[in-house]
Amino acid sequence: MNYQIDSSELSADLAAIAAYSSSPPPGVTRIVYSEADQHARAYLRERCREAGLELREDGLGNLFARWIGSEPELPAVASGSHIDAIPNSGRYDGTVGVVGALEAIRALRRAGVQPRRSIELLLFTSEEPTRFGVGCLGSRALSGALTAEQIQSLTDGEGYSLDEARNGAGFSAPLAQVQLPAGHYAAFVELHIEQGPSLETEGLPIGVVRAIAAPAAIRLVLRGQGGHAGAVLMPGRRDALLAGAEIALAVEHAALASGSPDTVATTGYFRIEPGAVNAIPSRAVLEIDIRDVAPEPRDLTLEAVHKAIDEICGRRFIEYELTLLNSDPPATCDPGVIEAIVAACHSTGLAYQMMVSRAYHDSLFMARICPTAMIFVPCKHGVSHRPDEYASPEDIVRGTAVLAETLARLAG
Repeated sequence: MNYQIDSSELSADLAAIAAYSSSPPPGVTRIVYSEADQHARAYLRERCREAGLELREDGLGNLFARWIGSEPELPAVASGSHIDAIPNSGRYDGTVGVVGALEAIRALRRAGVQPRRSIELLLFTSEEPTRFGVGCLGSRALSGALTAEQIQSLTDGEGYSLDEARNGAGFSAPLAQVQLPAGHYAAFVELHIEQGPSLETEGLPIGVVRAIAAPAAIRLVLRGQGGHAGAVLMPGRRDALLAGAEIALAVEHAALASGSPDTVATTGYFRIEPGAVNAIPSRAVLEIDIRDVAPEPRDLTLEAVHKAIDEICGRRFIEYELTLLNSDPPATCDPGVIEAIVAACHSTGLAYQMMVSRAYHDSLFMARICPTAMIFVPCKHGVSHRPDEYASPEDIVRGTAVLAETLARLAG
């Protein structure tokens, strides 16, 4: 059945949420628990109430908006994503999956559908690691990958604890109650922009995700010896920046040498101290991200990076401290949920391709709770996390139509 998706409602919701930003348009900045985040959440709550959904929120601020099915005792079917946004990014990452899920539910209700299973919209707290250094904070906690004790130990760059931040935003329920049991949902489907160029290049409207890559992330602190740039001769230097630069090149080499075309590695953060033109860098902090859809090449790359760090720092007389921030297993999407998405594509007459998600999403952790898969829609030139991130209204409507049909099938 082709459910009627309201493009104007989708566009209005995207525009309204994008307006809640701490940076001027076209960029979007919406850090978790910030004023902009709070306003965007309030808008979404009101839209969910208007759609007749029952709301609850947990102690982290994960939002659950439920359409009660005819057999509410059955595990529900869920869909959703996140609305937090890294500094000066775009309006589509995550938010398409939230407003798309809401519009899919509205479309099913307009069509007179009465699902057996309840259908629930999820808004995950802090998919981006911007404030507390942990990506997918809300879904990690829901899946049990992050314990209440670990959550309470988190602080932001200004020294505020997560407890202080969440309480200030009005989320005070016990963190021990956040985790959901395995099987809590019958299925979870996340709609998302691709964040890559494949669909646009192939001229296809829908990607059906069969696997989700996962990162291993490390933080590296290098301690050398500072000094005056003119007074310390080259043979006696212990320059933390140069050691870090050599390590960053070793990260690139390790990924290229992994033997897997899907291995990627990025030194995405590099800060030096004291940061003066006439001072030898005495300290450097690097954060390194290594990913693959299979764990073996990713972990071999991580091991190669460890060896390179040890060798380079030993040769340059640099002390180092290495912390493994996370090392999550990749996820294989559920065949039954994939089958429902493919059937929805056939029903709506939309071409698709099977693909992997090279970025990771809340679905990575929802897969630990229940059968999970993802629907991708194209984004212009594959651009994401930038102000010029763009997905056309037509593509978002198509993705939402496939999501609505998928949810109807999964909910019975």
